[in-house]
Amino acid sequence: MAKCWKSKPRLSPSLCSTSFLTRFLTVLLFTLHWVSSESSDVVQKDAQFGVPYQDTVTSHNQTIYSFNHTVSRNKTEGVRVSVELLSASTKSPILFVIRQKQAVLSFQVPLILRGLYQRKYQYTQVGRTLCQPPTLAVAETQFFYVDVSTLSTSTVHYRLQVSRFFKYVFPDGVDTVIVKVNSEKNFPCSVMSIQDIQCPVYDLDNNVAFIGMYQTMTKKGAITVQRKDFPSNSFYVVVVVKTEDEACGGPLKYYPLLPDELLDAGNRSKTLDVVVYPAIDSEVYVMGMLFCLGIFLSFYVLTFLVACIENKRCVYNGSTINRSLDTVGRCRQESLSSVEEDDYDTLADVDSDKNIVRTKKYLCVSDLARKDKRVLNKKYQIYFWNIATIAVFYALPVIQLVITYQTVVNVTGNQDICYYNFLCAHPLGALSSFNNILSNLGYVMLGLLFLLIILQRDIIHNRALMRNDINALECGIPKHFGLFYAMGTALMMEGLLSACYHVCPNYTNFQFDTSFMYMIAGLCMLKLYQKRHPDINASAYTAYACLAAVIFFSVLGVVFGKGNTAFWIVFSVIHILATMLLSTQLYYMGRWRLDSGILRRMLYLIYTDCIRQCSGPMYIDRMVLLVMGNIVNWSLAAYGLIKRPNDFASYLLAIAICNLLLYFAFYIIMKLRSGERIKCLALVCVLFTAVVWGFALFFFFQGLSTWQKTPAESREHNRDCILLSFFDDHDIWHFLSSIAMFGSFLVLLTMDDDLDTVQRDKIYVF
Repeated sequence: MAKCWKSKPRLSPSLCSTSFLTRFLTVLLFTLHWVSSESSDVVQKDAQFGVPYQDTVTSHNQTIYSFNHTVSRNKTEGVRVSVELLSASTKSPILFVIRQKQAVLSFQVPLILRGLYQRKYQYTQVGRTLCQPPTLAVAETQFFYVDVSTLSTSTVHYRLQVSRFFKYVFPDGVDTVIVKVNSEKNFPCSVMSIQDIQCPVYDLDNNVAFIGMYQTMTKKGAITVQRKDFPSNSFYVVVVVKTEDEACGGPLKYYPLLPDELLDAGNRSKTLDVVVYPAIDSEVYVMGMLFCLGIFLSFYVLTFLVACIENKRCVYNGSTINRSLDTVGRCRQESLSSVEEDDYDTLADVDSDKNIVRTKKYLCVSDLARKDKRVLNKKYQIYFWNIATIAVFYALPVIQLVITYQTVVNVTGNQDICYYNFLCAHPLGALSSFNNILSNLGYVMLGLLFLLIILQRDIIHNRALMRNDINALECGIPKHFGLFYAMGTALMMEGLLSACYHVCPNYTNFQFDTSFMYMIAGLCMLKLYQKRHPDINASAYTAYACLAAVIFFSVLGVVFGKGNTAFWIVFSVIHILATMLLSTQLYYMGRWRLDSGILRRMLYLIYTDCIRQCSGPMYIDRMVLLVMGNIVNWSLAAYGLIKRPNDFASYLLAIAICNLLLYFAFYIIMKLRSGERIKCLALVCVLFTAVVWGFALFFFFQGLSTWQKTPAESREHNRDCILLSFFDDHDIWHFLSSIAMFGSFLVLLTMDDDLDTVQRDKIYVF
């Protein structure tokens, strides 16, 4: 043949072609003769559904099973091929090839699947799902064939069975259904998948996530399926047992000694109950939204009625004694924009005698309200403008991020990204759990209502100042509303960011749900302190810088804190040092310096007050509060260091709330000790808020999901809706906690209303 392709004058192309053709035919005949002598016997059998076939196969024989079934447009059936290898061991696997009208599926038994770290698992029992060919006829008989072959020279025993199963078709008038899968045991870990009726059907551990929606599960699984996502108006529910349990929080097998060592998967089977039922209709959505709006609009109505009643009893009326203060009147007319806190004080020597004033054993509010009111108003208004700026710059990237999260979930179908309560997650548009987002509306509406209440009080107070009302000028707790405006804004932002978090709740964005909770706790403590210490309260810049540090540690704790002993040691030390520094600041009311001589002064103080003469603390009440605060914070630091909780953000929030509650309880006790009273409205707010907080915490600790565990383990905590078939326990927590926070703000606003007619030099500082 080589000579044929060389140019030689003595050979014509026709002779060369004839020689090549002769040789090719000779080789072909010899090959056919050899194949015919060595080929295996092929046996074709007519087979039936539901009948197990036990047979043998070798390299010398091949079996073909012929099945026929009727495919109907109105019949919801699918086909499942199950194979089991009965021989104890075989060097060559059995190859199964399934030929359908428009598809071919092949697999081998034993089936080798890979797990983590390239572990190899061998399965001798395999089941595969056949895709259903489409048909235009009302009914059509179709054939498919199962070819069984092997290269093993020894006889291999196997069992084959083909069975029917059902797919789900959306009934008329039903656009959304919920698929629930339940099992009595946690393991083996499995994957639940919802797939459209198309070829092929992905039913192996290594390909089940290729299409459709899927989630890992132990005992519970639930996926909400919408008709719009499935063009065929039908779908398969595919449940696959995984090769390993690590994805569901289970133990991981030992690492194989040899790289190609096959691990025995054992008996990995699971009994399941699959239930498909229609989801709620549009009427339930409307009812849920109207219920949510109705609850919080009722607070607007109630507030309006209370305001009308209070206006009739308002102390700022013509019956009060007006005293004209020419100097004060002239100051009121000056522009606020030209006043700075450091420009001047009401007293020319306020900076020189403040240390003397603050060393009095019993301080009154008049001692710590000496600065010009306009200066302090401007100082505290910065709280509002700063938090408004922070809110804008914080919220915009958060919204962008959670939209990306939701898009990824919708595109990939991976239901393990977000930790929903899947048994009560009602989708709307692109949102997967609209009810958890809607229930945050209370924070926004009640935060706005609180801002309106503060605005009304601010206007009334300013009018009283313009009238030179003596009660507004010289009586009661000094009225500074900047922190209240900041608190209302923070409550609204908490609602917005909590809604963003619940778009796709997981551990990476839990910070969105807690950042403004830190803000609210910090602002409430600052407001309590400001009430009787208006001149020495922290500036907005200092306060927000400290809160930023708290959020910074929150991020570090979420990312690095899990099981990291070094992190917990560092954090506990910082926590204790911060507690001690803050205690010193509060006890001495800012009359101390942190410099190189601090240790010398501390030793001198210990020598004079504890060694040379044993004297008790000058400010006993303050000392009691600070000792209790240190005990609480040192205990929390020790708990964190010993237990190292996984949910660091909640641990940090617990520290803030414990300190706030401690300070609030101290304030109430000292208020009553000083002979002051709590007016009826404030008392109603206290009692109402306490009851609501109790119920709110009950629903909070129900724990419908937790990102501290794997997604599959989290779904074990999922529960059905309990209110209007639309809201779950966590939604009720949103409702009640927003009402409780609003009530807490009202308590801070009204708790000192009894002092509005009391001279400030008769109101004690504590």
